[in-house]
This record gives sequence, C-alpha cells and structure tokens, in this order.
Amino acid sequence: MNKLGISTSWNAKSAPDAVSMIREIRGMGFDRIELNFTLTSRDICDIISVKGRERIEITSLHNFCPIPNGTSPEEASPDYYSLSSLDEEERKKALNATKRSIETAERLGASVVILHLGKVGIKDKTRRLAATLDNRANYERIKKSMLKERKESAPKYLDRTFASIEALLRYAKQKGVRLGIENRYYYSEIPSPEEIAVLFSRFEDKSIGYWHDVGHAQIFENIGLFNHKKDFLDRLSGKIIGMHLHDITGVDDHRAPLQGSFDFAILKPYVKNDTHLVLEPHQPATPEEIKKGAGYLRALFERTG
Repeated sequence: MNKLGISTSWNAKSAPDAVSMIREIRGMGFDRIELNFTLTSRDICDIISVKGRERIEITSLHNFCPIPNGTSPEEASPDYYSLSSLDEEERKKALNATKRSIETAERLGASVVILHLGKVGIKDKTRRLAATLDNRANYERIKKSMLKERKESAPKYLDRTFASIEALLRYAKQKGVRLGIENRYYYSEIPSPEEIAVLFSRFEDKSIGYWHDVGHAQIFENIGLFNHKKDFLDRLSGKIIGMHLHDITGVDDHRAPLQGSFDFAILKPYVKNDTHLVLEPHQPATPEEIKKGAGYLRALFERTG
C-alpha cells in the first residue's frame, strides 16, 4: 500500500521555524514529508537534527532546496533560475543550485528531486485564455496565437533544457537520486505533454521519471488545452514516479482533497505500490480539511499494485 506524504509547502511560510513546521505536520499523522523550495540551509540542518527523533522520512525535495545562496524565502521560487535559459550564466546558476538540491537529497535519504525545467521566452497567455472561456471567438483567437507562438519559439529553449537534463542526470546517478520532471501550470512553461514524451524517448534511464501534478493537468483540461487522462496519464503512464495531489475548482488549485471538484478516482489505475503520493495543499487549507482529504485518498489507493 502507498503511504501518503505531504509537502511543507502547506506550512513553511506560517511556521515560526523548521522544527515547528515538521512537528505540526507530524501532529496531523504524516511521517512522510516532501521539502518545498522556500527552505534555507539552516532549515535543512534543523530538519536533519530532528529527523530521527520525530520518526519522519524525507521522501522528496522540490528544487531548489535549499534556496540558492543570496536569496530569501520570500523571493525563493523553483523558477528563480531557469534550466532552459538562453543566458548561459543563468543556466549555470540553475545547474549549480539543482546539484546542491541533489546533494541535499542524498544527505537526507530522499529518493527524488522534483524539477521545473524553465519556460519558453514568450508572453504567457494561459490566464487570458481562461478568462475568455465564455467568449468563443476571443477564446479561439487567443488559443491559436499562443499555440503558434510557443511552437515557433520552443526549439532553442528545449535545446538548453535537454543539455541541462543531461548534466543533471549524470550527477543524480552518482548520488543515487532520481529526477522527477513535473508538468506545469502555464502553457509557456516546459515541458508540454508532447515535449515530456520526447524527453523520455531521449533519456531512457531509470534515474529520471515523470512527476504528475494533478492540479496543473486538470487546469489544462479545464481551459481546453489538453485532456488530463489521454495526454498526461495514458501517454506517460510508464514513466510516472510520483504525484502531487491537491484539489481544483476551475483554474484554482492547491486545495485540500474534497474541497474542489476533481475526481481522484481517475488516478487509481496509474498508481503503483512504489509511486510517491504527496499532498500539496496550500493555505488556507486547514488541518481538518487535510486530514479528511488524506483519509479519503488512503482508502482510495489502499489496493494498488
């Protein structure tokens, strides 16, 4: 049976310190934890100091963890540096910060580092498209232009992305850590579902896999870009190593399970016994909502294999 974990993205900003953050999560009944991208080097040291005493397992890290040198938790972002950047100095910083996350995962015994791969350098129109769902003419016009712009601009950014993955994959294999490539929220971000398929045809290695964010995929379906089941789950079923689980209403995600409209049952055929399942609600989700949602998901996934 899969054991359900939770990301510190829920309480990293509200907890007074890293130890309090871990204990609050532990108090809700979770012993498997994913570390998010706003944690400092000091936070990591504090988590290491209480890891055994609190009887927790750090299962995964979300790049960049710890935050890059010279940044603060308030400005931290998994896209602070881009692995797809055409600026080689920025891409080098992204590579170095990611390698640091991989080293941290090795120290903590975490098996996966989750990556955002960057974006294509175009003005993103995802939210504009969502705002025109009730106006078919405007919707079709915006959708056509955004698809065209991305297709024309993507190749040079994908070249940089693949070069980054190649370097990181070598390093991750040395450290015994897997890379999880996450599907994204904005259409300008890398990778699209088609690009994920190309990526895994190019990097056929057990040290790299697909990390499925259910909210991001469902929002793409809700705004008419892709089909959640066909374009994500079916296409990439053999590569799924983990999932971020949160509920969705329209284009609003990161809710606690059962606080939106998503049908989590569609995920069940794609969840294996070794699939990482990580709750990723954000506040204002309450402990009560999270515990209720977690109970539902544990029952749903209790017989998978």
